[in-house]
Formats: sequence, C-alpha cells, structure tokens
Amino acid sequence: MAEADRMGTDVAEATTRRRRFRFRLVSPTGAPVVAPDRLDERSRLGAMLPSLFTLVNLLCGFSSILSSIDGRYRHAAALVAVAILFDIADGAVARAVGAITPFGLQFDSLADLTSFGMAPALLLYNRSLNQLYWVGWLAAGLWLACAAFRLARFNVTIDPHSDKRYFIGLASPGAAGVVIATVFAFDPPQSGWQRWMPVVVAVVPALLMASSFRFRSFRNLVSPPADRRWVTVVVGGVFVVALASFPAATGVVVAYGYVLSSPLGWLTAPVRRRVLGEDSVAPPRHRLPSVFMPEVDAVDDLCQDS
Repeated sequence: MAEADRMGTDVAEATTRRRRFRFRLVSPTGAPVVAPDRLDERSRLGAMLPSLFTLVNLLCGFSSILSSIDGRYRHAAALVAVAILFDIADGAVARAVGAITPFGLQFDSLADLTSFGMAPALLLYNRSLNQLYWVGWLAAGLWLACAAFRLARFNVTIDPHSDKRYFIGLASPGAAGVVIATVFAFDPPQSGWQRWMPVVVAVVPALLMASSFRFRSFRNLVSPPADRRWVTVVVGGVFVVALASFPAATGVVVAYGYVLSSPLGWLTAPVRRRVLGEDSVAPPRHRLPSVFMPEVDAVDDLCQDS
C-alpha cells in the first residue's frame, strides 16, 4: 500500500513538473495563442492546411537549387515560378479558413528564404555571375543577405494598423520574378559590358528588398471583395493569354514593371497627388518602435517582469 502511494506521489510530481516547464506559445503581436492540442480535429486540420502549400513552396525551392547545380537553368527558374504560385496560395488559403498562425508566418518565411533567397541567388551565380569571380560572389551573397533581412523584418514588424495594400520593401517573390524573366528572355552574356548585366539583375532587386519603398501587394487581386471579383477574372485572363502568346516578353514586362513601379511611383507621387487626389498615392506611414535597438526603459521593464 505504501509503495502504491509512493508511485502515485511520483506520478503527481512528474505531472506538476511537466506543467511547470511546459513551453508557452507567444505571438509576435501579443495576441493570445492557443496550443494545437487544445483544438478539435477539424480546427487543427484547418490551421495546418496553409502549411501544406508552404511545404510545396519549400520543396520547389529545394528542387530549383538542385536543378541549377545540374545546369538546368530554365527548369530551375520554372520551379521558382511554381513556388511563387504556392506562396500566393498559402496566404489566400490561410485568410479563407481563418488560420493565420504564428507558426505559419515563421514557416512561410523559412520556405521563402529557400525558394526566393537561396534558389535565385544560386541560379544567378551558376548561370552567369560565376564568370565575374569575387564580384559575382558578392552580388549573389547580397541577394541572399537582403532576402533574409527583408523576411526577418517582415516577421518582427507586423503592424495591425498598417495599410495592407502595400509591402514595405520589395517582396522576395517579386524579386525572384525578375530572375525568372531574365532566365527565359535573355541568354547569358559572354563578353564585353554585357557581362555586368547579371550584376544589375542581382543587386537592384536585392537593394529594393531591403529598402523602405512601398510596393503594392495585389492582395485584392488574389482575394478580392465580392463586388471586385470580375477585376481578378479580367486581369487574370489577359495575363494568361499574354503569357501563352508571348511568354518571355510578358514575363519581362510584368516582373521588371513591378520592380520599377515603386521607385517611379515615389518620383511621380507629387504630380499624381495634385492631379488625381490623395487616394492616388500611398498614405503616410507611422513610425514603428525599433526592433533592433529597443529603448532602455522597455528593456528594463522586460527584465523586471522576468
């Protein structure tokens, strides 16, 4: 009897230790987080559904890396394009089922770093930048570094009051679109000043990823309101027809045009504001607290709370 009581006490103490040292889930925005084991099976399936699309995105990026190592550059670029489609799909599915989770945000960023950071950088390097030795290495490394910086900044500066129509900095899939269009539209330059064009293709989108320029997210085209769905149908139809008829030219116009849209929009904003009104330009941004160098008072408060 005493042995049974002792065993019961040991079980109770072990349970208490598990509860005491159980991991506590924390949202970057401070919102309450529910542990997955507290959800019913249907809710848990809905929460994980977007991550299946993210997983395919990640595997496409990995396959693109292998293809570029083998010298199949167009195949590698096509896999990055498929990764973009699944990256768009996972966000649309997450909003549709109401499953935007902290885990999903982190998983998506890790997949994007592979598919739109490592894969395009390696594709550019193996295809043409390796001819420029250390300059090409720096250009490819800059792409990877700026993609990582952009994704990390996005994760830690989630602002619920920001204008959802805009991204801060060029989104990594948009930057990867420039690489895809370049691979399909232009042959690798072999000599002369044209050898330096891949450096421009790598450096300009990379710097725009790390910049504070605002780019349209086109979220309304992917998940439009009910009264605007016809716009998505028309734009999507025109894009599909153009892509089927003139794939290389269409890719260059769309990818290069999107990259240039924000800098040109910034330059033309005063004229558009005067002629078309305030709605034609992006609204003013409000400054967020620094995530790199927090204020001393905030650090002291955090230390006291812990």
